[in-house]
Amino acid sequence: MPEMTSLAVLAPILIAGLTVLTVGGLLMAFAWPSLSRSTATSRRVEAIAREFEAASDGSDDGKAPAQRSVKDALREIEEVRRTRNRRILIRRLREAGLGWSKTRYFVVSAGLGVCGLAFGLIVGGGTVVPIGFALACGVGLPNLMLSVRKTRRMKSMMTEFPTAIDIVVRGVKSGLPFRDCLHVIAQETRAPLKAEFQKILNDLNVGLPMSDAIQRFAERVPLSEANFFAIVVTIQARTGGSLSNSLSNLSNVLRERNKMRDKIKAMSSEAKASGAIIGALPVLVAGIMSLTSPDYISVLFTETTGNMVLVASGLWMGMGILVMRKMINFDF
Repeated sequence: MPEMTSLAVLAPILIAGLTVLTVGGLLMAFAWPSLSRSTATSRRVEAIAREFEAASDGSDDGKAPAQRSVKDALREIEEVRRTRNRRILIRRLREAGLGWSKTRYFVVSAGLGVCGLAFGLIVGGGTVVPIGFALACGVGLPNLMLSVRKTRRMKSMMTEFPTAIDIVVRGVKSGLPFRDCLHVIAQETRAPLKAEFQKILNDLNVGLPMSDAIQRFAERVPLSEANFFAIVVTIQARTGGSLSNSLSNLSNVLRERNKMRDKIKAMSSEAKASGAIIGALPVLVAGIMSLTSPDYISVLFTETTGNMVLVASGLWMGMGILVMRKMINFDF
C-alpha cells in the first residue's frame, strides 16, 4: 500500500515534468530554425560589411567611395530584414496572400476555438479534452492555414523568379530601361509574382527611389532569391557596372538552386513517406480501437489520469514528428 501511494503521488509529478520538457522542446523546435537563420544572416552581413570597410581603409581614393556604397547598401538591407521580423503577424498574413487585419484574424481564431471547445464537450467529458480541441482549432488551425498558404505562394514565386530575371536581362541587353522591364514582368508573369512586381511599379509611381522599391519587395517576399535580387540591384545602383551580367549570373545561380532543391526533394521522398506513416499510425490505431473496443479506449477520455496520459502522449508524439521533420527537411 505505501508503494502504491508513492506511485500515485509521483505519477502526476512525472507527467507534469515530462509535459514541461515536451512543451519546451516544441517551442524550441518551432523557434530555433528562424532564430538560427536570422543570426546566421546577421553574421554574414556584418562580416561582409567589415570586409568592405577594411578594404576601403587600405584602398585608393578611386575605389573607396564604391566600397563604402556597397557597405551602406548591405547595412540598409539588414535593417529592412530586422524591421520585417518585428511585424510578425501582419507579415505572415501578407506573405500568405491574405488581406486580413489583425482583428479579423483574432475573430476567426476565436470562432474556431469556440467550435473546437463545443466539439470537445460533445466528444468527451472533463476539461482537458475540450481545452485541447479549443487550442488545436483556435491556435493550431489558423497557423497551419497561414503556413500552408505561405508555402504554396512562396513556391510559386520561387519557380517563376528566374524567368522574371531573364526578362530583365534580355530587356537591358536590348536597350530597354530597367523600369520598363519591370513593367513587362508585371504584365507577362503569373500570379503571385505578377502582383508583387506591380507593387514595385506602384512604389516607383509615387516617387520612391528604385533601390527603396526593390528593398520593399524583398521585405514583402521572404525568399533568398528576392534578397539576392535586391542586393544586386541596390549595389549596382550605388556603384555602377553591368546590370545585365550581374542578373544573368544571378539567374543561372537560381536555376541551379531550383535543380538542387528538386533533387533533394526526390532523394528525401522515401524518408518523408516513412515519417508520415509513423506519425499517422497512432491516430489510425486509436480510431480502429474506438470502433472495435470503445470501452477499452474510452478511459483516456473519461478519466483524469487518462486525459493526462493522452496529453503527454500527444506532446511526445508531436515532438517526435518535429524531430523527424527536422531530419528530413534540408535547408540550403
